Amino acid sequence: MSELIVLGSCGAWPEPGRACAGFLLTHEDFRVVLDLGYGTVGALLEHCPHGEVDAVIVTHRHPDHCVDLSALARVRHYEAPDAPKIPLYCEPGVLDVLRALEPRPDPATVFEVHDLGRPARVGPFSLTPFPLPHHVPDYGVRLAAPGLTVAYTGDCGPTEALRELARDTGLFIADATLQEEPPPGSPRGVMTATEAATWAAAAGARRLLLTHFWPGSDRAISAAQARAVFGGEVIVAEEGLVVAL
Repeated sequence: MSELIVLGSCGAWPEPGRACAGFLLTHEDFRVVLDLGYGTVGALLEHCPHGEVDAVIVTHRHPDHCVDLSALARVRHYEAPDAPKIPLYCEPGVLDVLRALEPRPDPATVFEVHDLGRPARVGPFSLTPFPLPHHVPDYGVRLAAPGLTVAYTGDCGPTEALRELARDTGLFIADATLQEEPPPGSPRGVMTATEAATWAAAAGARRLLLTHFWPGSDRAISAAQARAVFGGEVIVAEEGLVVAL
């Protein structure tokens, strides 16, 4: 069984009844988490009651993508103290955030920390990181296994690097924070659904999962914007959604 479960789909802060960025990807019984923002760990525990995941990948240090790592650390520390450390692929600033939140348990006692900036083998996947433009260091990730390729942007502005990140992927998970482009000259750290779909089309992705919606956004508008420029399947991230792979 291969599937992706949406743990959270909001950017910045969670709307009532929702959570911020987070996904649980399962392939060949290997479970890897992509981001754990505000409110995601409760949803994760519905599927992994004692935090029994095989790896975690965190794209960047913003709390709407990493803060619930602290909660996962507590779960593992108290519920599974003798379990092996969880491989954590992140940039160094993520650990600074975790230690500032709660130094005990120290993240290094729960997680086996790896630099996300380097290609790696993660269970059945080859992981290829892509530095992407954001307000802090951010890595898009491409996870490839025989017959399955998933790419995820984290947060990012429009960039040519997305063409290679999403090239021929079965599922492209893309930041769709905005519904209108910001004024010219504004820093671009996030995208519109139109931009996400434009890069999905350019990359030859087969399916596009829009996520990281600004709280209060009408997601039907974002979906319509994406479908206007992308001919493949457009999926709108919703908490609890299961995407078969």
